[in-house]
Amino acid sequence: MLTQQLINGLVSGSAYALVALGYTLIYGVLGLINLAQGELYMAGAFGLWAGMALLKLPFLGAVLFGLLTAGIVGLAMERLVFRPLQNRHPLIPMLAAIGLSIMLQALALLFFGPETKPFPLELPPSHFTMGSIRISWIQILLMGGAVIVMVGLIWFVRYSKNGKALQAVAQDPEAARVVGIKPEFCISMAFFASALMSGAAGMMMAAYYNATYPYMGVLPGLKGFCAAVLGGAGSIPGAIIGGLLLGLAENLGAAYISSGFKDAFAFGILILILLVRPSGILGKRT
Repeated sequence: MLTQQLINGLVSGSAYALVALGYTLIYGVLGLINLAQGELYMAGAFGLWAGMALLKLPFLGAVLFGLLTAGIVGLAMERLVFRPLQNRHPLIPMLAAIGLSIMLQALALLFFGPETKPFPLELPPSHFTMGSIRISWIQILLMGGAVIVMVGLIWFVRYSKNGKALQAVAQDPEAARVVGIKPEFCISMAFFASALMSGAAGMMMAAYYNATYPYMGVLPGLKGFCAAVLGGAGSIPGAIIGGLLLGLAENLGAAYISSGFKDAFAFGILILILLVRPSGILGKRT
């Protein structure tokens, strides 16, 4: 029982960590909390579904199509909504993000309908057994995929030329401009990478739960935000740790306390961390 809940927690925690990384990238560069992050999660899932069910693409092609769909939506958010509001009061972009979230849900409802669409791929129900531990192959696939995406993001930010430019813009946009870095390009790149993180999480969980629907990103988006705050706003390792801890706490709480309070545990943890350590686990104290 305990082992199974730990595994379930790591699976859902991997998805929360990816969404939290999306929040972290945007916050680190712009100081902006993009509350429409959950709709990028939904966009990735619907992109994967459309690639397989409508366009009849092979699985890997549909995965790339889903990521591209989320990335394009993320770029459109930045260019059409957040860039014109860049120098406004911080509350204005946040309110715009809430409106954007509702609008994207409505568009998904209009184009895809309210019905829950099953994942269009037959996944083997077989399990991998090692002693008393029993893990399904899809859980191994999803956790492995999440690890690859996380490691890829860390490598990109720390070692690639564009990643170093992103760090420079996050620290001082005007100084970065002086040495030839274009902050506008880096901000667009941050939104695109952020959308890829959330889109990948949405595709993972659509496959895991065999369900795709317009409001599927609402709770994961909020829980990803909780994970980002728990780990420390602006910290990439913190976002990963926060997501995994949140997934574990949520599943263990649902199993041993009450399943009816499963969603409440994430927000209870958010309130607790804001009271005890507002900077988060790896955040810098101010």
